[in-house]
Amino acid sequence: MDAEQMRRLHQRRSRRIAPSEIVDGILAGDRALLSRGITLIESSAPAHQEAAEQILNACLPHAGNSIRLGITGVPGVGKSTFIEALGSHLTRHRQEKVAVLAVDPSSPISGGSILGDKTRMPRLSVDPNAYIRPSPSSGAFGGVARKTRESIVLCEAAGYRNIFVETVGVGQSETAVSSMVDFFLLLMLAGAGDELQGMKRGILEMTDLIAINKADGDNRAASEAARGMYESALKLFPAHASVWRPLAVTCSARDGEGIAEIWKIVGEHHTKMKHSGWFEKNRREQARKAMYAVIREMLQDRFFSSAAVREQLPALEEEVVEGRVTPYRAARQLLANFSAGDL
Repeated sequence: MDAEQMRRLHQRRSRRIAPSEIVDGILAGDRALLSRGITLIESSAPAHQEAAEQILNACLPHAGNSIRLGITGVPGVGKSTFIEALGSHLTRHRQEKVAVLAVDPSSPISGGSILGDKTRMPRLSVDPNAYIRPSPSSGAFGGVARKTRESIVLCEAAGYRNIFVETVGVGQSETAVSSMVDFFLLLMLAGAGDELQGMKRGILEMTDLIAINKADGDNRAASEAARGMYESALKLFPAHASVWRPLAVTCSARDGEGIAEIWKIVGEHHTKMKHSGWFEKNRREQARKAMYAVIREMLQDRFFSSAAVREQLPALEEEVVEGRVTPYRAARQLLANFSAGDL
């Protein structure tokens, strides 16, 4: 990129762009304007939220036609390497477009995020058919960015038919991610010790596929043994309402082994869910739950921004800390002073 192109890019980024122009750019597949739109979605500024709502409403009729894949795993499992391998398989061998929404954990102390997902996926980050968007969790429940659902809508409107949502690790985030994706993939390692004992039952119950990564070299035998353990464990769970039976496989994201087979399983699941009617039923239920989640978030935001609450909260907090008032009573008092006018 020469100096003139850099100058034009800077001018484009610095000038104010109308929501309608951003929508047109998103529908045309403009990645820069797609990023602009997601930035507005993530912003808490009232003016930005109003513009984001306009963009979302305009993009919604063009969204929904994608496979949404949630990917999680224990620290060190190689999520970024796996996502890059799977994404490259789609963009290079199948000529399909992929969007990766990678949620970066915000520091509970400073609130900052590294946002280094593009550096962890060097090949995919320069692929013209791939779009990687690292977003800070900003304290959102389970490490999932509050606006991930809306970001999915914009990516789908931009023509991305494969959406990957990467979580920060095994924990509460899986519940949030499973409520916005069609297929949930859990990456695991062999030889990590007490694999089955350390797994939460809830995570296994929501998993559609367990992939034992790094099944290469001297680790092949151990990976196959771990696959057998998980396969046996999955058989103990009752069948999912979708009638899909979760599977366990091995792969090596580093060497590309098993990647094509994993995507074949995702495709088989998608076809089966479409034919059974479960796909549409699940999407509708997810949308309904998303509405209630937003209601809870908005109520919480408005509660803490209430003048009456801000005035009384420090003193009541001190009384609770000192043991003079129960948390329940303090909460009831604050809620009593949170009037309907504050909504």
